[in-house]
Amino acid sequence: MRMGEAVLAYGGGRLDRSGGLRADPGRIEELLTHPATTVLPLWRDRCLVDGDGPVRLTGDRAALVRSAGETVFLGLDGDAAVFAVDLSALTEQAAVEMAGAVRAVDVRALVGRLDPDGAAVQAYARGLLHWHRQQRYCGACGAPAVADGGGHVRTCTGGECGRLLFPRIEPAVIVLVEAPGPPGRCLLARHAGASEDGWSTLAGFVEVGESLEDAVRREMTEEAGVTVTDVTYQGSQAWPFPAGLMVGFRATAASEEVRVDGVELLAARWFTRAELRERVASGRTLGRVDAIDHHLLHGWLAES
Repeated sequence: MRMGEAVLAYGGGRLDRSGGLRADPGRIEELLTHPATTVLPLWRDRCLVDGDGPVRLTGDRAALVRSAGETVFLGLDGDAAVFAVDLSALTEQAAVEMAGAVRAVDVRALVGRLDPDGAAVQAYARGLLHWHRQQRYCGACGAPAVADGGGHVRTCTGGECGRLLFPRIEPAVIVLVEAPGPPGRCLLARHAGASEDGWSTLAGFVEVGESLEDAVRREMTEEAGVTVTDVTYQGSQAWPFPAGLMVGFRATAASEEVRVDGVELLAARWFTRAELRERVASGRTLGRVDAIDHHLLHGWLAES
């Protein structure tokens, strides 16, 4: 079963990103100071939360917070604008107090408590603000780069350069590999640093000059010594930690032979559906509950 339009964590939010407004600085400034505008404060990639979840500020408190850090336009929620502000220049305690929060929390720790829209907008804000902190200077000439386009572009200030710098996405493939013959089995691996029982699907970053399908075939060969065929797209997931895009695939192994690289993967073996059901019944999860591998595995498990 392909995931089709299944909404995965950190995607599918209702926010209208309103790309056309980004080129109108006057309109952006007007929205920024509107009393109905919402500001989401973050601190060093973490959400600032109170007892009800991530803080969403309006009015005087929003105006105060905006003055303390980089502010980016996220889009429109109905008629109201939504911005995010980075308070990373402050200490954690100062940021928490300024935002009227109680602590700073990674958005991944809030999955299950946030609705899909809330998780999507927090992850969006996190990824964009992280990029701004990492792109202070032009990589070509070294001159300072300043924010523009509502925070969706930075412009090099070098007189003979003037490059436009845009947020970059780092695509990675994540693959559920099936055995070539019955009984139905899928390949799971234990990655370096994982627990003794920490089995997961295989994944890797896409390299320059290759398609997503090429990346699937290369990664499976390099890491697990498995040649795959029938590479089929399943779905994708925003993963702004800090700038990922996870692209899910299924593939079929040409043989059952497995040879791990011993560096990224320490072990790999075939699992039957019965074994995975036993893991679920014992309370162990199949992949991260907020990640696409969880959906790949449960989709495969539901097919029998």
